[in-house]
Amino acid sequence: MRRLTLTVALLSLAFGLSFLCPAKEPYKIGAVFSITGEFSSLGVPERNTVKMIEEQINAEGGINGYPIKVIVYDDKGDETECRTYVQRLIEKDRVLAIVGPSLSGTSLKVIDLAQRFRVPLISCAASIKIVKPVKKWVFKTPQTDTLAVERIYDYMQRHGIKRVAVIYRANDFGKSGLEQMRLLAPKYGITIVGDESYAQATDVTSQLTKLKARNPEALICWDTSQGAAIVTRDARRIGMDVPIFMSHGIASKRYIQLAGEAAEGVIFPAGKLLVYKQLPEDDPQKPVLEAYAKAYKEKFGKEADTFGGHAWDALQLVIKALREAGPDRAKIRDAIENTKNFIGIGGIFNFSPEDHNGLTKEAFVLIKIVNGEWTLLE
Repeated sequence: MRRLTLTVALLSLAFGLSFLCPAKEPYKIGAVFSITGEFSSLGVPERNTVKMIEEQINAEGGINGYPIKVIVYDDKGDETECRTYVQRLIEKDRVLAIVGPSLSGTSLKVIDLAQRFRVPLISCAASIKIVKPVKKWVFKTPQTDTLAVERIYDYMQRHGIKRVAVIYRANDFGKSGLEQMRLLAPKYGITIVGDESYAQATDVTSQLTKLKARNPEALICWDTSQGAAIVTRDARRIGMDVPIFMSHGIASKRYIQLAGEAAEGVIFPAGKLLVYKQLPEDDPQKPVLEAYAKAYKEKFGKEADTFGGHAWDALQLVIKALREAGPDRAKIRDAIENTKNFIGIGGIFNFSPEDHNGLTKEAFVLIKIVNGEWTLLE
């Protein structure tokens, strides 16, 4: 009887405390990624990363005592679906900020929503057009295609490569890359001898044969893993015996798996995550990269990659802003814009009212694929 009385008393006390101290409502953060479909190699690690961070933050007690809730939608790489989900996050879910989308095209299609509803949006896509000209409520974490082109052209200039051929995906990512290549070529003494595009790569032998006839000294392809792998295989098959350079859109082992032996020797710019073990010990990013890579591998049994890293940077920037400014969209935006020396996966970020990407070309390293592995070139 005494035990029963004690149990009832304890339960009553617990109920009373929970009534007096109700659980705090979570800070809601939105995310839209291309989790299924052609671009799943980007969206899956992005989704995995934000859910992993959500779990970590809540296990540590949340943000100033408030748990976070990351609401994730899959746009399948479709621009219409992406708009629908972003609007849902803003109007129905009432999120404080949005991480994503994964792609340049989908990101460009939702900028007006972030601007109109005054919600901070941190894109995980590459095109410089996302943040240039600057949009008040829009940021991005991946290094821009402009910085990627500069890194490739730096290398070509030092190695005497002057005549290049370009093949690119005819989407917003590919077109933006071509535009930057054309704009920057004169500065580096490079001539683009020809360019060809494709809607969705299945066989690009015809386009590559035309480019081969122009006698280029190198080939540049601007696409993500699936299309870029087909370009690589077809280029090798027709005997296009020149160095092949790729965009930072192939920074996933998926590319090597699809391209197979044809990927050998391919050079591309990427963030340091892929080669963090090869970095010098005094590199300020190395501890951050190592911690993320270890946590991701332990959680999902797979290697972390650049695309998950973009989501890590975006969500951590929102979390940092929430800690400083609290659950106010305008104050979160201001905090992100004033972030300095933030050591992330993609680089060391220094935002300003004039720069909503916050990175320089030093955020990139050049990587060469050797024996099916990423190798730090320079």
